[in-house]
Amino acid sequence: MQEMFETMYAAKGIGLAANQVNLPYRLFVVNDKGDPAEKDRELVFINPVLSNKKGMVEEEEGCLSLPGLFRGVKRPEFVTVAAYDLSGKPVRMDLDGLLARIIQHENDHLDGVLFTDRLTVTQKADVRQALEEFEVEFKQKQSLGEIPDDAAIAARLVELEAARC
Repeated sequence: MQEMFETMYAAKGIGLAANQVNLPYRLFVVNDKGDPAEKDRELVFINPVLSNKKGMVEEEEGCLSLPGLFRGVKRPEFVTVAAYDLSGKPVRMDLDGLLARIIQHENDHLDGVLFTDRLTVTQKADVRQALEEFEVEFKQKQSLGEIPDDAAIAARLVELEAARC
């Protein structure tokens, strides 16, 4: 878990889902201050379930998976999260503000949803070129061997799931 926090801090993030770092688990880490010195702000959510979504507010979001891309995203203002912490203890929190937004954003990752999937049609058109550039860069890195090819990524997921799931 510490490696996930270190990866998040290195990227100047405030949340990181396991599947963003090649781990096939339903968990994410959060520090709403993004400050490694504030260990008391570090939270781990295992098998989170969101409920009681209320209100709607639009705020700017970015993502460690899409560096430098930011847009306004509408999300519920209030949310309840039920999960487990690292010791296996059940956790239930009623949240609003930034922490509610982070929890929803990271939980979306676990469901295969990026913040760009929540954009309006106009916003999606506005970011299309940036997303295409990310894809070109990814494919380029794959062709240079800097990133495993699609088959190797799929095989790694099968290996991880077989070992742990």
